Amino acid sequence: MLAALAIHTLWGGNPVAVKLGLEAFPPLWSGFLRFALGCLCVAAWAALARIPIWPTRGEWPVLLAIGILFTVQIALMNIGFSGTTGAKGSVLIATNPLFGVLCAHFLVPGDRVGAARAAGVLVAFGGTALVLTRGAPGGAGEWGASAGDWIVLASAGLLGLRLALSGRFLRRVNEVRLNFWVMLLSLPLFAAGGMAWEQIRWDKIGAAPIAGIFYQGMVVAGLAFTVNFYLMRRYPPSVMISFNFVAPVAGVLLSIWILGESLTVGLAGGMALVALGLALIARR
Repeated sequence: MLAALAIHTLWGGNPVAVKLGLEAFPPLWSGFLRFALGCLCVAAWAALARIPIWPTRGEWPVLLAIGILFTVQIALMNIGFSGTTGAKGSVLIATNPLFGVLCAHFLVPGDRVGAARAAGVLVAFGGTALVLTRGAPGGAGEWGASAGDWIVLASAGLLGLRLALSGRFLRRVNEVRLNFWVMLLSLPLFAAGGMAWEQIRWDKIGAAPIAGIFYQGMVVAGLAFTVNFYLMRRYPPSVMISFNFVAPVAGVLLSIWILGESLTVGLAGGMALVALGLALIARR
């Protein structure tokens, strides 16, 4: 499970990268650029590994359904991140295991929530709640704290559902093919929305926004998504989803380091509860 810890640590840097990218690229264009890069990375890996990339006829309905859910979830996440801080965004998006474990309980045969795992989810969620209410200043940006926080929380719910569904379908769909087509199908939707409603801030383009887009596309969308799907084929989805509680710890620390946000008692206490909850969830 060291691979899961490493991947979710990298995933924890995503809110910071999104915040950096949003300085120049608005939410829908950020999604388009991110997943265009991600598609190139996954396609290159599929070619090297000789993995067939074209779906079978029976896979198309699954790919289309998850692709639409994926697009809506990422769009909400990017929009929400524009209206909250990196630390709060890291915590809110990390509540997705609470939704994902519940969905997996009903959607994935044999993936039941036992007492220890349920206790771990509750403890870890208590940590995220502590960070949210006591650990960070209010949100920033034109949306304001309340709207941005609720939008990110809605995205977390959709992310939990998407991961649970992916865990079920990965039993018959190759993870590389699923990752590639879900991202590829999102591109025309992001591009259409970006052209209709957004303007790239060309005067703000610099090293930080470009680095943020490349991190989202190559490290998170290209590497982390594929490895996470690979692991989800081999472990129960609720266990893999629960490792997402590593991400807020990394996200809060990176927000302090890169974005200059402050460390509070609430942040420290919340991260301690997250660590305890993770130990309960992951214990086999």
